[in-house]
Amino acid sequence: MNYCSHCGAPLSLRIPAGDTLPRYVCDRCGAIHYQNPKIVVGCIPEWEGEILLCRRAIEPRHGLWTIPAGFMENGETTLQAAARETLEEANARVNVGALYALYNLPHYNQVYLIFLAQLADAGYSPGGESLETRLFRPEDIPWEQIAFQAVHHSLSQFVMERRQGKGFHFHMGDIVPNEDDSHAVTLLRPLPSLC
Repeated sequence: MNYCSHCGAPLSLRIPAGDTLPRYVCDRCGAIHYQNPKIVVGCIPEWEGEILLCRRAIEPRHGLWTIPAGFMENGETTLQAAARETLEEANARVNVGALYALYNLPHYNQVYLIFLAQLADAGYSPGGESLETRLFRPEDIPWEQIAFQAVHHSLSQFVMERRQGKGFHFHMGDIVPNEDDSHAVTLLRPLPSLC
């Protein structure tokens, strides 16, 4: 940030009185501009044993596959965000179920929330941010073309748990870059079963 959204004056990065972290503070009016992590919300939509995926028409990761997901908007719940993103990206209506995974991406200042979901009907088509939408049998998921590590991990856990037939469990972890910053690594914390 360079300028104050309240008065237009230049900002300085400093630790405000009573705070512990550097913040952008207006040099004229004193307004503190907090920057907090973004919440990404999505779902794993199912229809008759298949999973709906979207091929991205936008950056980042243009042309790769993902679940319907995106940034949560002000004034909506996480369930509403998951349903809205699915409608926007796949023109599909879903019944959103349980929270399935939570991933912290501190290097991107993001938190991913991924829900289980069932398609309300068989209707789907590419939305404005998708090149293509398709239902995949678990064995046909294009694993090497999945756009994001949080999605890859969630889908692989989902497929494994479905195959085992013992129900679904909540997953939580941190996704951090390797030392060479070439790949993301998921560091999972063991959690008790919630399902």
